[in-house]
Amino acid sequence: MRKGRFYNRAMVVSGSQLIPQITQWARELGFSQIGVAGVDLSSAEPGLQGWLAQGFHGDMHYMEAHGMKRARPAELVPGTVSVITVRMDYLPRDTPAGWQAIEFARLADPEQGAVSVYARGRDYHKVLRARLQKLCDRIAEAVGPTGYRVFTDSAPVLEAELAARSGQGWRGKHTLVLNREAGSMAFLGEIYIDMELPESTPVTAHCGSCQACIDVCPTQAIVAPYRLDARRCISYLTIENAGPIPVEFRRPIGNRIYGCDDCQLICPWNKYARTSPLADFDARAGLSGQQLVDLFAWDEATFLRMTEGGPIRRIGHERWLRNVAVALGNALAKTHAPELRAALQTRAAHESALVREHVAWALENENIE
Repeated sequence: MRKGRFYNRAMVVSGSQLIPQITQWARELGFSQIGVAGVDLSSAEPGLQGWLAQGFHGDMHYMEAHGMKRARPAELVPGTVSVITVRMDYLPRDTPAGWQAIEFARLADPEQGAVSVYARGRDYHKVLRARLQKLCDRIAEAVGPTGYRVFTDSAPVLEAELAARSGQGWRGKHTLVLNREAGSMAFLGEIYIDMELPESTPVTAHCGSCQACIDVCPTQAIVAPYRLDARRCISYLTIENAGPIPVEFRRPIGNRIYGCDDCQLICPWNKYARTSPLADFDARAGLSGQQLVDLFAWDEATFLRMTEGGPIRRIGHERWLRNVAVALGNALAKTHAPELRAALQTRAAHESALVREHVAWALENENIE
């Protein structure tokens, strides 16, 4: 936390007076909404402990490394009194009406690589972090030196819990935060601050009896309403998982080569999803609508160039080839197209054992459905 003392804060602006100001500044910086949560998240601790105990976090050991500090903001960042939460919509500016149908059609084309919508533009960590810092600077100008720390999916923070408690929306059955006016296609961020601010009012849940997100999941990763087994989630398998993709999940992955949006595409509330005003999230050339054969041909230099400044770069070229090899294998099993087989054979003797294994699986299982 950046350390600072409050100099005559009460004489400058009170917490309740500051909220409208913060809201205005946040909108000017591209954020869609702000909220304020308290630091007592004790009621969330049993759920977190149970989730970790069941191993649902997989190899994401950082999820347990800090123990219950994830649910204790004042322990994670000493001095924290309030948490300012932000939401930033991320659909590209040129997103057409009926975009969900377009994305489902992409998934139905086995030879096309499917990249999660959020990952086609600039790395959201960089975008949010820079703008959160600017928001903090404006707050400091209004109240004097203060202590704070910003988070953008980058530390042991219960983001969805804090967002729900601060009125950003409710936790959907897929565990993501849903907003009645904007769906779930948004990034979350937080400012842990040592200033007492009035807490926002949480909103009621509106999923009702709908379980479309549970039914559509290709790997049945949503094992129960509000319960996600990350080890089965395609986003985890293609991004966080550094090793081999378990064989049982390779067919269900289909042509998804980085992340998965299915539970959001099917959600009725995302008919209200909003486009971002920022160019940062516009889809970059080469990451949308591309053929798997072409993506598999990228050498490391091309991979680094095409993913520069974006979130995909974090998985590295080796895992990229692993993911595309699986997708090519699934496409080959459906189409038996010789060009797909030829593409896979170009990497059959790759220096990486990880890549070789997934290429071998793709070639050996062409006729197994």
